[in-house]
Amino acid sequence: MATAYFFKAVASDGKTRTGTLTAESERLVAAELRRQGLVPVQVSAQAPKKGIQINLPVLDGGRRRDVLFFTSEVSTLLNAGVPLDRTLSVTAQLSERASFRALVTDILRILKSGKSLADSLAAHPGHFSELYVNMVRAGEASGSLALIFERLAEFERTRDDLRGYIVSSMIYPCLLTSVGIASIIVLLEFVVPRFALIFSDPHMKIPTPTLLMMQASAIIQTWWLPFVIALAAAIIAFTTYIRTVPGRLWWDTLRLRIPLIGDALRKAETSRFARAMGTLVASSVPLVTAIGISGGILNNRLMAGSLETVAQGVKRGEGISQPLQKTGAFPPLAGYLLAVGEETGHLDSMFYRMADIYENETRTSIRRFTSLFEPLIILTMGIVIGSLILSLLLAITSINNVDL
Repeated sequence: MATAYFFKAVASDGKTRTGTLTAESERLVAAELRRQGLVPVQVSAQAPKKGIQINLPVLDGGRRRDVLFFTSEVSTLLNAGVPLDRTLSVTAQLSERASFRALVTDILRILKSGKSLADSLAAHPGHFSELYVNMVRAGEASGSLALIFERLAEFERTRDDLRGYIVSSMIYPCLLTSVGIASIIVLLEFVVPRFALIFSDPHMKIPTPTLLMMQASAIIQTWWLPFVIALAAAIIAFTTYIRTVPGRLWWDTLRLRIPLIGDALRKAETSRFARAMGTLVASSVPLVTAIGISGGILNNRLMAGSLETVAQGVKRGEGISQPLQKTGAFPPLAGYLLAVGEETGHLDSMFYRMADIYENETRTSIRRFTSLFEPLIILTMGIVIGSLILSLLLAITSINNVDL
């Protein structure tokens, strides 16, 4: 039986089109929209509802937690029918950190001077990104600020959770590596030189492993200062170079090619892109604009730059899935998922689904890396430190081999 379906689609000029079509299924509506040169974003049997559920996040310190707290509180108060100026005033009072309390107060001051909320937030780019500001701007235009802030709260929470998982997973391997290197330096810098005094007698026969260890210790004692200076200079030169446009592009390209780590980085960036796109598209931000904003929040410049090609493809009416696949910067599955979203007319929900998939894939990749890296570091450090100790033991056992 034919049913009237509500649709939201993107035209070749990048603007959003909404309306209703009568068909027997959502797929047929999506096919008709594509035939008309439109990219289906959402197709449903009725216009989407604006009701939401409130899920307050756990508060924590730091700038990101402040923004998450602000977003959640504003969403809760707006849904309770509290006026916007009163909402900001209450949020400022509830803020635990004095610096952020002053920031919210300044936002309220700008708002009362006649500016929009989006412009008030844009005055503090260190806390509120372009994506955040544009989302709020879209919410003000559509009269759905409460819904927008709820979506922003979910976006900030999931992004913070993934970032926290990656950081916490890398702490132990980094700590393990640092302790191992420090142990080797202490042995060669302090223990071996004192032990070498025993072999000051020229008639004493020194085992080859012990001799190599003593030579390595002598090199470190003689050249440690020039080595530290050269290392510091190399780090400064490297960081300066990767701050340039070609340097950053070279570094981001190289990182994606690192075994295990590169795969995890690609999936993390794909998840970040998909989460941002789902949030923006669901909030009626034009598709081309959403691609530009989402590209701006990516850390990898190679993947962000490839989105310019995707945006051009959308403007030509090619949709988003095919141009995304052609770039080769994103995992192949991402293009296929978006193709299904275009066919079914649920592009916004497919972006959310894609974000969930690649967040899980990122966690799996990080676990795979740490499960291989940790035993490898332990084995390497065990071999090096064990070799040093063995060299000392060989020297002790041969201490009586003196050529009289």
